[in-house]
Amino acid sequence: MPTIFDALPGTEVPVAAISRRLAALWSEAGEGGRPAIAADDAKATQVNLVLHLGLNCTPEDAQTQFEVVVRFCRRTPGRVVVLCPQQHDRPEPEIRAKIYGECFLGKSRSDKRCVEFVMLSYSRSARPFLENQVSICLSTDLPLYYWAHRFVSAHGLADYRYLLTRAKRFMIDSAIATPEVMAYAWPNPSAVRDLAYSRLLPVRQTIGQFLAAYPATSLVDGLLEVTVSHDAVWHAEARALCGWLQRRLAACGLDVQKTEFKVRPLGSDQAASLGLSLRFAQAARFFQWSADFRSRSAVFEADFGGGRTNLATNISLLEPEVALSEAMFF
Repeated sequence: MPTIFDALPGTEVPVAAISRRLAALWSEAGEGGRPAIAADDAKATQVNLVLHLGLNCTPEDAQTQFEVVVRFCRRTPGRVVVLCPQQHDRPEPEIRAKIYGECFLGKSRSDKRCVEFVMLSYSRSARPFLENQVSICLSTDLPLYYWAHRFVSAHGLADYRYLLTRAKRFMIDSAIATPEVMAYAWPNPSAVRDLAYSRLLPVRQTIGQFLAAYPATSLVDGLLEVTVSHDAVWHAEARALCGWLQRRLAACGLDVQKTEFKVRPLGSDQAASLGLSLRFAQAARFFQWSADFRSRSAVFEADFGGGRTNLATNISLLEPEVALSEAMFF
């Protein structure tokens, strides 16, 4: 059965030769006799990104996340290190390496954007040597971003303190991580970003723009309960949306200790057509929003004392590579 390391593209190289082979990556003849990319173009990297694949990651999933990073690098060129833990440990430490590169045209033919990948497969016994090897693979003087994918144990991730403490941002997805991972006291909490929250950017913008048309006092006076309902697919996004609403309404003057915030599954009759819905329980006022991400449509219904408003709009979540960029830079 192929491993996640085997499933990823690239040319296997000796670990000791990674730096030399990367330096030669753009000067060697292109595949099929095509000219190689000029070396200066290949140096236009902007970030270091470490994608750490957990033991629960399948080869197919690894390929999917690899493609997400490739699409991300079309906008933001980078040096990417992909860490691939081996499922079965070996008595002797083992680290294997692959290198891979792609270049893309930007806004003009002279605007070339390149990405360099280093894939590292490592045994558990090689773990003490891994961070040193990663540091050698990274580009110097560039910020480091760390994305942990399909980890179920916070303690397993906590072993990688070098990455956790050095990273400008640490990304994890609450849709596939356990509550224990999301609740862990990470070394640098301000650097942690939830990809589920990042995917919600268009939703947060749309709801925020709609509610901004009303005075803050109209939103919070008499507000007793805020309920975010979801179908099974969007449970993480529902929790993230509820947390965002609590923070924004508190900024409007709401006493959150006196208001109940709920996240609950949609009923079976609703779940067939809805992704998320939001409702305020408020004396003499009314607000409801519902979205179907499959049809990319949403509806606002509101009455904050000035008459009833109904508004249909388009809605969607960010694509994975755009959500990754949002989590990294904002």
